Amino acid sequence: MVKINLRQMQVDQTGTIASVKADGELGRRIRDMGLVPGKEIKVQGRAPLYDPVSLRIMGFTLTLRNNEADHIQVEVSQER
Repeated sequence: MVKINLRQMQVDQTGTIASVKADGELGRRIRDMGLVPGKEIKVQGRAPLYDPVSLRIMGFTLTLRNNEADHIQVEVSQER
């Protein structure tokens, strides 16, 4: 498995969150949304200008801006 930044994931690619590098209010907000280490995520799609990104996690859909996704490291389960 390879660790990459969440922003680098492709549509329909899955992976497991390895770490959240954000501190303070942003870090708390990201973790409150369920983006915690060990959770499996899938990139569902991206907006036309690639921001925001739509994720599938724990049975619900979540969108993140790229500047938020930059703080999340993911172990990808399939390399594209």
